Amino acid sequence: MTLVSVKTPIAIAIAATGMLTGLAHAEPIRYEIEPAHTFVNFEVVHSKTSTTRARFDQVDGFIVLDRQSGTGQADITIDANSISSGIPSFDAHLKNQDFLDVAKAPTAKFKGTGFTFDGNKVKAVSGELTLLGKTAPVTLTASNFNCYDNARMKVHICGGDFETTIKRSQWGMTWGIDKAIPDDVRLLIQIEAIQK
Repeated sequence: MTLVSVKTPIAIAIAATGMLTGLAHAEPIRYEIEPAHTFVNFEVVHSKTSTTRARFDQVDGFIVLDRQSGTGQADITIDANSISSGIPSFDAHLKNQDFLDVAKAPTAKFKGTGFTFDGNKVKAVSGELTLLGKTAPVTLTASNFNCYDNARMKVHICGGDFETTIKRSQWGMTWGIDKAIPDDVRLLIQIEAIQK
């Protein structure tokens, strides 16, 4: 005697419901920037001797991660006026028209659309950096990335350390290049974001 499997409309509906339930667990998750643990730092070599460093203290925005599909989105805004080197006169120079020109361009923005994963961990994010009103491609590489449940705050947090090196002249920031002030600027981003 041969048993024949018959797929009734009810059986098909039940199977489809199960598939949809599985897909629900793969929905993208939005994380909002946690400002106390998120800073953008920069480094340039000063006259081929020591390394000059400063950081932007105010960074805002969000990250969306979909680990199952290996996709994501980043929308980050940097307050250019929040730059801090520890030297007020240097900060004032960085803010004027020679460099950041904060009067005309008070923010910088990074929009990331290309996420590279290694398992559940983000390894790189490619996108576009808008600075001084100009936009150019940038890829941030992760040297560290992790997600965890914060027991004290009772929230899920993801974050890590990312870096890239840009040529500031791509954004029209050319002051001092003829005086041996480097065109290359190393950006180091520490970021943590809370699931919302």
